[in-house]
Amino acid sequence: MHVTRALFAGALLAATAVVVAGPAELVLANLGPGKLSLYLDPLSVLMLGLVTFLGMIVSRYSFNYLAGDPGQARFSRWLVLTLASVSTLVISSNLLMFALAWVATSLSLHKLLLFYPERVGAVLAAKKKFIVSRIGDVCLLAALLLVWQVFGTWDFQAIFAASTQHQGEPAISWICGLLVAVALIKSAQFPFHSWLPDTLETPTPVSALMHAGIINAGGFLVVRLSPLIAQSPGSLNALALVGAFTALFASVIMMTQTSIKKSLAWSTVAQMGFMMLQCGLGAFALAMLHIVAHSLYKAHAFLSSGSIVNIAKSAWVPTGRPAAHPLIVLSSLGVAVAVGCGMGALFGLQVSSDLGHLMLVAVFVMALAHMLWTLWSSSMVQKLLLWGLLITTAATAVCFGLHSGSEHLLAGVLPEYAPARSGVEYAVMAVVGLLFLAVLIFQSQLPLWATRPAFARFYVHASNGFYLGTLFGRLVQKKLSA
Repeated sequence: MHVTRALFAGALLAATAVVVAGPAELVLANLGPGKLSLYLDPLSVLMLGLVTFLGMIVSRYSFNYLAGDPGQARFSRWLVLTLASVSTLVISSNLLMFALAWVATSLSLHKLLLFYPERVGAVLAAKKKFIVSRIGDVCLLAALLLVWQVFGTWDFQAIFAASTQHQGEPAISWICGLLVAVALIKSAQFPFHSWLPDTLETPTPVSALMHAGIINAGGFLVVRLSPLIAQSPGSLNALALVGAFTALFASVIMMTQTSIKKSLAWSTVAQMGFMMLQCGLGAFALAMLHIVAHSLYKAHAFLSSGSIVNIAKSAWVPTGRPAAHPLIVLSSLGVAVAVGCGMGALFGLQVSSDLGHLMLVAVFVMALAHMLWTLWSSSMVQKLLLWGLLITTAATAVCFGLHSGSEHLLAGVLPEYAPARSGVEYAVMAVVGLLFLAVLIFQSQLPLWATRPAFARFYVHASNGFYLGTLFGRLVQKKLSA
C-alpha cells in the first residue's frame, strides 16, 4: 500500500514538472536503439496519474478485502508489479521499451487472474486471456521490426517527425494495421472479447485494477501513436467499424445479464468499443477523456458492486413502461437534437466541423434521447418534463465542457486530424450512425417485442454471448487436454 502511494506521489510530481517546465525526456540509460528513457508530456502524466490513483485505491481496498487470506502478500506483490509495468508503459519514450512493458503488464496480470488456481473458471479465463495476449504480442513484435526497418529508430518523437515523409507507403499501412490489431486485441474487441466477462472468478480488486491502464491500454496505444496511425485512413476505418460493432454487440448482451459483475464486464467491452470508434474517427482527445472517465466510473462500480442491492432499493425506476409511442421517441429525439445543437454552438461546434466529430455528437444525442424517453415514457407530468430538460442540458454542458478541456490540455501532443474524407469513410460513418439509431429503436420497442417467441429465443442466445465465449473455451480446454 505504501508503494502505491509513492507511485501516486511520483505521478503528481511528474505532472507538476510538466506544468512548470513543459514536456521533457529523462534518459536513464543509453543502450543504443533500445535506450531506457521516460517521456513526460500532458498525455503521459495524465495517464500516469490515472493509473497510480486507481492503483492506490485498489491497493487500499484489497488490503481489507483479502484480510486473513493466506495469499494476500502474494497478491500485493503481483499488484505492485502490474502497476509498475503499466506505469512504465505509459511514460515510455520509445516503442521497444513500450513493448517490453506491454508484455510485462500482461504476464503480471496473468498471475492475478490465477490467484485462485483451484477455481476451474478462473484457470480457463486466464488461459483464454493468455492465448489472446500472445496473438497481440506477435503483432506488436512484427510492428516493432517494421518500424525499425522503415524509420531506423524506435524513439516516438523521431518516428512522428519522419512519418509524414513516408505517408502512403505500403510499409506504413502495414505498421498502422498491426498496431491497430494490437490495440483491438488488448482492449477485448470482437472477436477477441470473450475472455473479459469470464475473469470474474478472480478477486474483485483485479476487475477494478484492469481499468487502470490494462484493458484500456489499447486505446492509449492508439492515442500515443496517433501522429503515426493518422497516416493510414484504412486503419482508422477498421478501428471505427470494429469498435462500433463491438460497442453495439456488447451492449445488447449486457442488457440480458442478471449478474451485476457480468453486466459490468460486458459494459466494459462496449465502452472500449466506443473508445475505439472515437479513435477511428480521429477524436483522439475525446477518446482520452473517455479512458479517464470510464476508468474512474467502472473501477468504482466494481468495488461497490457488493452494495448495489441497497442502491437499487433506494433508486427510482419507471414501472409499467409500455413500448414507446413513436411521438414520444420523436419528441425525445427532437429535444435532444435541440439541446445538443444549442450547447454545441455555445462551445464553437459548427456544421462545417469534421464529420467524424459530428458523428460522435449524433451518437451522444441518441443517448440523450434514450435518457429522455426512459424518463418520460412512464408519465408526461410537468415535473418529469422539467427534470428531463434540466438533466439533459446539464449533461450536455458537462460533456462539451470536458471535451473542450481535454482538447486544450492535449493541444500540441495529439495531431489535428481533420482529413479530406473519402467515400469509403462517409459510408463507414453512415453505417455506424444507422447501427446506433437501430439500437435506440430496438430499446424503445423492447416491451412490445418481449412477448414474442422469437424475441425469447434471441434473449437466450444473447444472454449466452451468442456462444462465442463457449466455443473459444472448448477450444482452449481441448488444447489443454491434448
